[in-house]
Amino acid sequence: MQVLKIGVAGAGVMGRNHARVLTDIRDVELTHVFDPDAVVAKGVAEAYGAMPVTSAEAFVEAGLDAAVIATPNRTHADLGVALLERGVHVLVEKPIAATVEDAQRLIDAAKANDRVLMVGQVERFNPAVEAVKRAIADEDVISIQITRVGPFPPRMGEVGVVIDLAVHDIDIIRHLTDSEIVEVQPQLARTKAEREDTALLQFRLANGTIAHITTNWVTPYKTRTLQVATKAKFVVADLMTRQVTEYFGQQPDGTYSTRGVHSWPNEPLKKELEAFVHAIRTGETPAVTGEDGLRNLEVALRCLGE
Repeated sequence: MQVLKIGVAGAGVMGRNHARVLTDIRDVELTHVFDPDAVVAKGVAEAYGAMPVTSAEAFVEAGLDAAVIATPNRTHADLGVALLERGVHVLVEKPIAATVEDAQRLIDAAKANDRVLMVGQVERFNPAVEAVKRAIADEDVISIQITRVGPFPPRMGEVGVVIDLAVHDIDIIRHLTDSEIVEVQPQLARTKAEREDTALLQFRLANGTIAHITTNWVTPYKTRTLQVATKAKFVVADLMTRQVTEYFGQQPDGTYSTRGVHSWPNEPLKKELEAFVHAIRTGETPAVTGEDGLRNLEVALRCLGE
């Protein structure tokens, strides 16, 4: 099988994670790492046996088969379009872009050049989310509640919690329901950061499901929980420990039954990158399409009143 030459753009926290995981995937070679900071680019590239580059132009011209874009959101579209026009398959970190127009440019470029465009919504590959999806497969979903809170991350600067955190959960809600969000009721607060650092987001989906996201950067500890109520069961998942519990068979006296739902101990990022490679090799529609990324971004921007 032909080895895919893949490059990573952006050597921050996520870019480094991508570089690490790519070196562990069969028939894939990490060949280039791009970061405008020469010291950072060199350090990450050398750690994983790749070549450092410090300009977007050099990265686009590097002869790659595929690329991961983990640069700041505002740079996703220009770099992604340039790569797609060079015939390079692209996995772009969430959110797909900074604006809906930029997201559409990426989608159009992928179609025009017959290349794979996949969006890095890594929580979709979390084994706990996959286990919940299986548990509710034949159920009528009534409501979904997601809590994603924690302390302020020093790496953040350009976006608030809605773009950084809630985009994960908007995607999970769409994925679990196979429906689109049609109503948005956001409540935002700014306490310690320049942008919103607390958000309570309520949604109604086209299929009637209601959903709620609680997210912030003011909780001193991390929590990542998902709760789904259906007509027959209540499913609770911890997205960090991957523990999933199903509550069912509630009786008139208040008693009920529980069972643990098995979730495989896979690394979500590896599953995501393997899905990207699979889409490239087979020509199948990627697990998270550019259109998915566009829908998630549209909802997030509506929450921000943009």
